[in-house]
Parts: sequence; structure tokens; C-alpha cells
Amino acid sequence: MGFLCRRVSHAFRGAAGAVPTLDGVSFAAAEHEFVCLVGPSGCGKTTLLKVIASLIVPVAGEVVFTERDGNERPLTAMVFQDHGLFPWMSVIDNVAFCLEMRGVGRRERRERARVFVDRFGLGAFADRYPAELSTGMRQRAGIARAFLANPRILLMDEPFGALDAQAKAILQEELLRLWRAESQTVLYVTHDIEEALLLGDRVIVLSGRPARVLEDVAVPLGRPRSLPDRDRPEVIELKWKIWKTLETEVRKTLDSGV
Repeated sequence: MGFLCRRVSHAFRGAAGAVPTLDGVSFAAAEHEFVCLVGPSGCGKTTLLKVIASLIVPVAGEVVFTERDGNERPLTAMVFQDHGLFPWMSVIDNVAFCLEMRGVGRRERRERARVFVDRFGLGAFADRYPAELSTGMRQRAGIARAFLANPRILLMDEPFGALDAQAKAILQEELLRLWRAESQTVLYVTHDIEEALLLGDRVIVLSGRPARVLEDVAVPLGRPRSLPDRDRPEVIELKWKIWKTLETEVRKTLDSGV
């Protein structure tokens, strides 16, 4: 399943009135496509994900989903920056929570969750609680839960932003492997242009607040991919092209004090 953002606008209510965050954002993601979003901090990337997830209602425009098939798979699942685990649940029960909400019995849901817990290197910590894990381990558990939910569209909000470079590199490759196997449509927010070019089929570049689409860039890499692909000349050239666009927007943001 893919989706289309059609002139999506949003504003939050502040003490001084409405604060625009999205300004007529339009782009599409095809079924099974991996699309990355980059833009200045605070430009509205997370708000856009929440609009697509139906957690926020836009003030104008719409999100149109294609090929609704009526099966029991959830439409979307979201991986947040702060992992979103329940502190009173063990790792395996956190990962299995989506199945609990569907009425799957405890034994079956834990068996199915175990597969993804192991894939993300958390097997030895399955019965631990979030407070006993590192930040990176908690984030891996959140990603495992999202994949177990098996949504048709996976929305990821800087899932590797808190990880060290080594863990991030390993999990980027694991994410690509799982995505190829599970075939979800993915919309992935990141501040890291290299990450966007390594993971994405396309990179959507957003302006500063309120966000609008500045560029929709096709990534000139085939599949499968690996970390050395980031060093290919055409990727490096594209990285600096995107950076020049973002640099202009970041300077505008800093000059405006937003």
C-alpha cells in the first residue's frame, strides 16, 4: 500500500495564535517504497508523520491511501524517537503488545515476538525491563515491535538518532534486510543526509517551518545496498547538493530565531 499527501497543512495553537508547521506539503510514496524525509530541526517532520498516522488532523489537505485490502494488518505503525516502551513490561511483552491488542494468546504472541527480539540482538534481554537497557537497546525493541505489527506503512521518526556510529551502521543494514523481507512502505525521518541516501529510494527535502517540499530526489543506487555505497561518487555529489539546500534553510531558521 502506498499513500499520497495532497496539500497537507497544519498549525498548532499558541499563546500568540496559530503557529504554522506544514504548508501545503504534497508528495507520494508508492507501495513498498522507502522514502526518507530530511529538513531543519523543528520544521514539522514529526508532525507530518503523525498526520499520516492519523494521530493529528490537518487543518487543510488530505492523506490518501491506495489499495485498501480490508485485511487485519494495521494501516500504519510508528517508531518514535524515544522508543515508546511501557516501563512495566518486559522487552518481549513490549514487542508482543501489538499482538495482545489483536487478541492473540500469550504463548503464541511471545513465540512470534521472540523471532524479532532475536533478530535485533535482544534475545539475552527478553525478560528485562526498559530501565535495565541502554538507550540503543530500548530503541531496537521499539523497532522490533513495529515490524512484528506488520503494518502496511511503517513510519519511523529518527529511530537511530540516539545510537553510536557503530550500532547505527549495523542496524541500518538490519533495517534494510528486514524491509526487503517484509515489503512495507516506509517513510523515514532523519537529520543525517548520508543515512537518507543509504536507506531511501527517494529523499524528500523540506524547508524550515512551516515545512513545504523543496526537492524530491531520486537516489541513484540499486538494491541491495551496503555501507560502502555511501562513498560512491554520485552519492557524495548528491549529498552535497542536498546539504546546500538544507544549509540555506537552516540559516533562515537561525536568523529568524525559530
